[in-house]
Amino acid sequence: MPNFPNLILFAIPFFVLAMLLELYVTTKQNIKTYEKKDAFSSIAMGLGNVLIGFISKALVFGAFYLIYENFKLFTIPVVWWSFILIFFADDFSYYWFHRISHECRLFWASHVVHHSSQHYNLSTALRQTWSGSFYSFIFWLWMPLVGFHPGMILLQMSISLLYQFWIHTEAIDKMPRWFEEIFNTPSHHRVHHGSNPLYLDRNHAGILIIWDKLFGTFQPEIKDEKVVYGLTSNINTYNPIKIAFHEWIAIFKDTFTGSKPLKARWQYLIKPPGWKHDGSGKISADLRSEWLKNKQISNENK
Repeated sequence: MPNFPNLILFAIPFFVLAMLLELYVTTKQNIKTYEKKDAFSSIAMGLGNVLIGFISKALVFGAFYLIYENFKLFTIPVVWWSFILIFFADDFSYYWFHRISHECRLFWASHVVHHSSQHYNLSTALRQTWSGSFYSFIFWLWMPLVGFHPGMILLQMSISLLYQFWIHTEAIDKMPRWFEEIFNTPSHHRVHHGSNPLYLDRNHAGILIIWDKLFGTFQPEIKDEKVVYGLTSNINTYNPIKIAFHEWIAIFKDTFTGSKPLKARWQYLIKPPGWKHDGSGKISADLRSEWLKNKQISNENK
């Protein structure tokens, strides 16, 4: 069995140094990106994610290994070319995991943690879920089935996560044009963290932005539409426990309380965030359509 290192643990000192460097650079640029309580909340969420990861990764590896040993269709050797294959396979899986995490409330309940900060800096990258790793791995189950070794899968998932750390910054405006065309960048990911209607549920890329362009979810950052970070309804708390579980509590209330049909209770789990069984809710597509319509009317009146 390949013995791959735990890259996330090795990267922790780099995370600390990078945040200090970013704080220095953004202060020089007169960009206020850090707020002390918010940053400490993000770091606390990251540390919790690492600690919980000792349990969840064992379960995930077990699930991958069970499929790999008993049901794999092929055997993909651990050689140089298989790392190229797994790079694209993992990034494709991540795109769909990330996209569904915005379009299905059951997955949004854990992913919302990452979007709950109203600030955007490298500490925001550490604001990770405490619950999602126990079930989000289902988007990768096809990989051991086709023959990728579980150790390789977990390694590539860590590489993807490490790549996404540096794009959580306002210190970098744009990368070279060729890089912006292919890869996820700070500019692309700032859009993803925006609560502006135009930016909602866009740019779900992990490493390659090409998936968003292929599947119609790409939105470039527009200078005239400054990104407003956070949620459409912010939770306004620095308490890590509330950050981790506030949406799970909201789902429980929507699903199990009040008078509503059984079908509606189920739909609160699978419909997009913002959906209401009585038609009073608005999902991101509704908010975007309203914004575009009002923008068109405003332009026509000029």
